[in-house]
This record gives sequence, C-alpha cells and structure tokens, in this order.
Amino acid sequence: MAGLIRSVAAAAFLLSMTSFGFAANKVIIILDASGSMWAQIDGKPKLEIARESLRTVLQSVPADDEIGFMAYGHRTKGSCDDIELIVPPQAGSASAISAAADSMKFLGKTPLTAAVKQAAEALKYTEDKA
Repeated sequence: MAGLIRSVAAAAFLLSMTSFGFAANKVIIILDASGSMWAQIDGKPKLEIARESLRTVLQSVPADDEIGFMAYGHRTKGSCDDIELIVPPQAGSASAISAAADSMKFLGKTPLTAAVKQAAEALKYTEDKA
C-alpha cells in the first residue's frame, strides 16, 4: 500500500511541477499492471485505485504538456519482459492514457527498473530535459 501511495504521490508531484515550469514538459507515466494490483486496500482492488488516481492527475495536466504512458505486466501472465510504451509522449494525450489504463489486464510480474530505463530512453533523457 505504501508503494502505491508513493507512486501516485510521485506522479502527482511530477505533473504539478510540469505545470509550473520547473521540470521538462515531457513525461511518461508508468503504470504497474502486474497481477499484484488485484490485491485490495479497504476492500477495493489496487488497480481501481490506480486508475482513479491516474484520471485525477491527468485532469490537471495542461493540454500542451507532452504526456506518455507505459505499463508493465498487462499482456503476459508471469512475464518480466512485458513492458510497453502504449502512448508516446504527446500533447493532448490524457484521454488516450485514461482509455488505455481502463482497458488493461493486470496479470504479469513487476519489472519496474527495466520499465523506468525504457521510459528514460523513450524521453531521450541524454538529449532533452525529461
């Protein structure tokens, strides 16, 4: 539970920083879509809490900020290689990200480190602020 709260708080902080111009206007949100997200907090699956939190955060994103969406664990049960950039960073992507998150199947493992590396590469972190 603490990990989920930290992840949501980090995403909210990152997105709030982009709206104030302190960070790059290009980010990728990474969703844990692994099977562990079926666990419940106060009777509610963590995957539903994550989807709701994502929708809330996306409502505050300025339309011209380039937001991308990556997920892991959503296509292949038990796989640590299941990482996908679903929505590349682009302006006006909030509805596409919400729709993608709402259609996720939560069934794989948790390759968090590899997902963060792939997101950094997709943002071309060595060339641009990201």
